[in-house]
Amino acid sequence: MGFGKNFIWGTATASYQIEGAITEDGKGLNCWDAYASTSGRIIYNENADVTCDHYHHVKEDIGLMKEVGAKAYRFSISWTRILPDGTGKINEKGIKFYSDLVDELIANGIEPVVTLYHWDYPLELHKKGGWMNDLSPEWFLEYTRAVVDALSDRVSYWITINEPQCELGCGFMIGNHAPFETHNVRDLLIMGHNMILSHGKAADYIRNHAKKPAKISFAPIGPCALPQDDSPEAVEKARELTFAVNGNEFPFSISYWSDPIYLGKYPDELIETFGELVPEFTEEEWKLVTTPLDFYGTNIYYARESVKTGPYSDLYSQGGPMTHMGWPLTPTVMYWAPKFYYERYKKPVMMTENGMASPDWVCLDGRVHDSYRIDYLHRYLREFKRAADDGIELAGYMCWSLMDNYEWSRGYTMRFGLVYVDYKTQKRTVKDSGYWFRHVIETNGEEL
Repeated sequence: MGFGKNFIWGTATASYQIEGAITEDGKGLNCWDAYASTSGRIIYNENADVTCDHYHHVKEDIGLMKEVGAKAYRFSISWTRILPDGTGKINEKGIKFYSDLVDELIANGIEPVVTLYHWDYPLELHKKGGWMNDLSPEWFLEYTRAVVDALSDRVSYWITINEPQCELGCGFMIGNHAPFETHNVRDLLIMGHNMILSHGKAADYIRNHAKKPAKISFAPIGPCALPQDDSPEAVEKARELTFAVNGNEFPFSISYWSDPIYLGKYPDELIETFGELVPEFTEEEWKLVTTPLDFYGTNIYYARESVKTGPYSDLYSQGGPMTHMGWPLTPTVMYWAPKFYYERYKKPVMMTENGMASPDWVCLDGRVHDSYRIDYLHRYLREFKRAADDGIELAGYMCWSLMDNYEWSRGYTMRFGLVYVDYKTQKRTVKDSGYWFRHVIETNGEEL
């Protein structure tokens, strides 16, 4: 069966990680702009004030997308480039930047896939309580309205919030992402409630006001457990672990975010664990939260541990293969995760991010020979294709990332790109993996 004729192949980025120009043309500050250099949480205290300087290299970077064969480009909008204070007056220069980007993509035959929010919360709204403030869903709706009204005459694909697990879990529970805070369970449940409602308000606005027919989703991470063998019992156990709420670790679960949106209810385990601490949605809010979506977007890099034996587990073993991030090589997650999500949520699955960090450099011949990334992508895509062969409906695949960029708390020490970036000179070099990926796209994955 393989990938269908409407399957879309692309690459992905996020605004803060690549754009730079953090105060140029009227842009306001977000929490990463404000705190990255001063938090003490970032390697070398690095920030993304310049990063890949995509703001001034748009046409060149779209040329690189064409060089690697991308048919789609998933990018995020910088909230404070549109609304410098998070609400209020629209910055027309910010709108123009993204409008010109969309026009250039379309002129080059590349489908724009817009992510509204990828962790860059406006500093001025953070001062007002951010996600803790019950007005935050209205703030998010105001921002959504500005973007959709400006771009939806040309954009069909919309993703509301990227990896809400990391936004809540890393930003406000663990504290290793901006704004680098740690909160108790009560606060986290309030913030999660407002984030889910923000998604609902945004999805409802897109559905009812987009000028082109819209295809909408959000993009949670996919910490899927792997069956220990092929027995029905092992598969069912892996499924249960995949959708477990995990008590105080609920911000990182799948079901906490996806069940309300796709199934119209919180997981029973969440209510049993936290009871009245879980904020309730009104009937009208549930209608917004459950706005029908068109696909299930998910970002997957590796599976979740399910068996622990001493210092090791079913994923980590002595001398076992790991990426530069320290993430284990678990290609079968690209089969089991789509299977579990499709069976539970009944929507086509789009891999909105997948890729690996590798310690790349430009070799003496002027090229970047990232053979491990090619092997990684080959293994993972082969399993993704196996899911398609098994009848799982798949919508697309977005490789993370188009180019090397600022990797959040890891600064510039991790390279995920199909394109190498020399941050001192801004010279771009397509890696071997970029040309390999182009062939995969040209053959629609038939030769994996």
